[in-house]
Amino acid sequence: MVKKEIGSSLSCHLSTLLMKQGVLNIIDIHYFSDIIVLQVTTNDVLYINLHYLYSQVNKQITDHFESHHTFSAMQSGFRAGHGCTSAMLKVLNDILTAIDKKHYCAAVFIDLAKAFDSVNHHILIGRLNSLGFSNDCLAWFTNYFSDRVQCVKSEGLLSGPLAVSMGVPQGSILGPTLFSVYINEVALAAGESLIHLYVDDTILYTSGPSLDTVLTTLQASFNAIQLSFRGLQLLLNTSKTKCMLFNRSLPAPTRLSNITTLDGSDVDNYKYLGVWLDCKLSFQTYIKHLQSKVKSRIGFLFRNKASFTHAAKHTLVKLTILPILDFGDVIYKIASNTLLNKLDAVYHSAIRFVTKAPYTTHHCDLYALVGWPSLHTRRQTHWLHVIYKTLLGKVPPYLSSLVTIASPTCSTRSSRYISLVTPKTNSFFGRLSFQFSAANDWNKLQKSLKLETLISLTSFKHQLSEQLTDYCTCT
Repeated sequence: MVKKEIGSSLSCHLSTLLMKQGVLNIIDIHYFSDIIVLQVTTNDVLYINLHYLYSQVNKQITDHFESHHTFSAMQSGFRAGHGCTSAMLKVLNDILTAIDKKHYCAAVFIDLAKAFDSVNHHILIGRLNSLGFSNDCLAWFTNYFSDRVQCVKSEGLLSGPLAVSMGVPQGSILGPTLFSVYINEVALAAGESLIHLYVDDTILYTSGPSLDTVLTTLQASFNAIQLSFRGLQLLLNTSKTKCMLFNRSLPAPTRLSNITTLDGSDVDNYKYLGVWLDCKLSFQTYIKHLQSKVKSRIGFLFRNKASFTHAAKHTLVKLTILPILDFGDVIYKIASNTLLNKLDAVYHSAIRFVTKAPYTTHHCDLYALVGWPSLHTRRQTHWLHVIYKTLLGKVPPYLSSLVTIASPTCSTRSSRYISLVTPKTNSFFGRLSFQFSAANDWNKLQKSLKLETLISLTSFKHQLSEQLTDYCTCT
């Protein structure tokens, strides 16, 4: 029996104010982020049941959407096999391929103001209706959105309840999926430009041999995207919507403000999906950010080292330092050795914190003491995992379509091994693209791995760990 209603006592949530960045002398509400904590009931059993209910509803609708290919192919948010890394690899591949052709490439990073809070329930229900949801399902979601109230808690003080007539709860189970459905058709407005969506993070970009043509195309696409968002009652955050021109080696004006008609919209650096991109794709800004963040945490650990056992130190570094260095490592691995060496320095400091090794200890000895690989090997391991997932079809189609298994032209012993077609490139930038580097690095690995058929991911990881062993070659 389908229950079409949710009790009103389960439709209340609490917003906790959290600082988004830094310490402010003057309070500005735009620097706060609302994290929704569902306050359903004091009864634990009811809470678990509600959590289970929403999880099952979310699973059913996402399974339905995926099986019917409802979501835009360029929507990577909260989808199985998709993520920030896959989205970044796709976007970077397109940009690097354009630069390899000596084309101009320009992008607009679109930020929406209070996107989740601005969802119109009537429009969303209409979207669900157009996707074939039954009347009972539509009634359930209508009830889910009705009679919702919100209150704010700060420093122990609780505000009175306020009715919520718009939006989807950002911290809820259903919120991200419903928002993805809400904006799904926006991708159709991109026209001749390329677009990638990660829930409410959108990048619009295009390339071509003529800068004028690139800017004209991008402007037309941007205008259409804005109209599409306005139709959904979503507004741009003009202070955070920025544009960037890549491939600065080609002749270009110093400013591109005519792209978006937004004052101060031209930037050389932009934080996209957690990774700082720069117009030269050097990743200098991002690596500097990682270096600073890791140094800060290591400093805290060293100041409190007397409080930790050896095992605790080992665990702390694994949980608080390594994830920082791992995030986006298959993206920023294309940076210069000079920049990557700066991360090696903070990594070695973290190992010295664990091992109490003196500063003069050689890095090869540090790795041996703690039993961890070098950052280079760690990045390469993660990168080869991505490539193999691509071969297994465990990544989005927009990535798997970039690699092609080679057909042997003659019958030799090596022709039995799985190899990839390496596309032709014109420059160093082309060799950094996903489509080239994935094929090139896989074929190098196969010289020693020699796989004739695809094996499970677990088996591959085991064999790879035996292949990628750090040997000290320092003299």
